[in-house]
Amino acid sequence: MKNIAVIGAGTMGNGIAHTFAQNDYNVQLIDISQDSLDKGMATITKNLDRMVAKEKISEDDKKRTLDNITTHTKTETGVKNADLVVEAATENLDLKLKIFKDLDSLCGENTILASNTSSISITQIAAATSRPEKVIGMHFMNPVPIMKLVEIIKGYSTSADTYNTVEELSKKLNKVPVEVNDYPGFVANRILMPMINEAIETLYNGVAGVQEIDTVMKLGMAHPMGPLQLADFIGLDVCLSILEVMHDGFKNPKYAPCPLLVNMVRAGKMGIKSGEGFYDYTESRKAETVSSQFTK
Repeated sequence: MKNIAVIGAGTMGNGIAHTFAQNDYNVQLIDISQDSLDKGMATITKNLDRMVAKEKISEDDKKRTLDNITTHTKTETGVKNADLVVEAATENLDLKLKIFKDLDSLCGENTILASNTSSISITQIAAATSRPEKVIGMHFMNPVPIMKLVEIIKGYSTSADTYNTVEELSKKLNKVPVEVNDYPGFVANRILMPMINEAIETLYNGVAGVQEIDTVMKLGMAHPMGPLQLADFIGLDVCLSILEVMHDGFKNPKYAPCPLLVNMVRAGKMGIKSGEGFYDYTESRKAETVSSQFTK
């Protein structure tokens, strides 16, 4: 297994492409937008430059990694010879179902189809294909080149051969694969998102401010990043999508997203990627807390 296709050049997609390429896999990075591909490659180059500066890799390693990546705006050309396709598109069920239906018709019969979804059912995604035994979840953590964990999610029909292949592949990437069953949010987000949501509720109810909440969790619970800053880093729209998937899947009100989170996403405050979330990331006010205009 040497030919890897990655669907989506955003934060997770370019990180996944970077990781495979750095480990000497031939990577086809696919996105319908050339601008997204250009930004994705710029991010990979920037991250490699940082690694060179820290003497973690050499200039030759950087060049080899970049040479291992080819970009495409047409899915059919990018997945033509893929042994594995990793989908890293937006966390939207309808979009993922369409992508997997298309991949099923475009890829060879032995190609494994993986999703980097952080919450959506692998069983449901697999049902859009004629090869559910070859569909699996590979949930990488952000930032992908650094974080060791990969949640490997088996759908109802995922075969043992598919699981074993992906598990071994993850180890070759110097990752730690963890087997997880197919339930909304899996393990990481089923535990993380309610904590983030509760932190937002705490702000919404006026218990404490943004910095105060994050400071309590960093100093009191030894978290490297406070939950509100982490939400900004993940993307508030992504947090909202995951909570909605869990709320819909479990029918349990404890997963209902906080109204403050809903309003912030509606207002376009997505976190780092939009320049503002619970903190302001513009150059003039970098990482300052934003006024609590949406709180009670």
